[in-house]
Amino acid sequence: MLGAIVQRLEERDRTEGHGARVAALAEPVARRLGWAPERIAMLRHAAPIHDVGKLVVRAEVLLKPGPLSPDERDEMRTHPRAGASIVLPLPNARHILPYVLLHHEQWNGGGYPCGLRGASIPTEARLLAVADAFDAMTSRRPYRGAMTHDAAFGEIDREAGKQFDPAIVEAFLAVWQGEALPVAV
Repeated sequence: MLGAIVQRLEERDRTEGHGARVAALAEPVARRLGWAPERIAMLRHAAPIHDVGKLVVRAEVLLKPGPLSPDERDEMRTHPRAGASIVLPLPNARHILPYVLLHHEQWNGGGYPCGLRGASIPTEARLLAVADAFDAMTSRRPYRGAMTHDAAFGEIDREAGKQFDPAIVEAFLAVWQGEALPVAV
């Protein structure tokens, strides 16, 4: 069932492979951070469906080739809560709720949907946020081209302590800078 949901999301959002790349980016970082194999398995399970709430965002907002209006941005920001409501009733999926609901929270409290800050954001969501942002930056979108890996590394590093957990950023950069990366199309 989750595979069908992921396929539908990627077809609708035109982000084919995003969830798989996020998982591939996050998993080695989790290993570097010393996560137990069971916790890494949950990450691998959650990453492909972390954006499932985008299924309820209008296609014209998802695929808009320019900047979003304030109302459109508000609509896009509903996707974590919508995703949580989609995942909650699924059998054996409650363990991935933090990934789905909280992957847009920010270390400095400026994220959404809950405005959590620092260590009050589950580590799983903090790691997913970095991997998600890196893949988004290095992938073409309807509204912009892809950043180079070096530019995206720089942006991730600049956001350490603001948008992202500094310890997660340090581990992410240690794992991936200078390495072959999962590539977006």
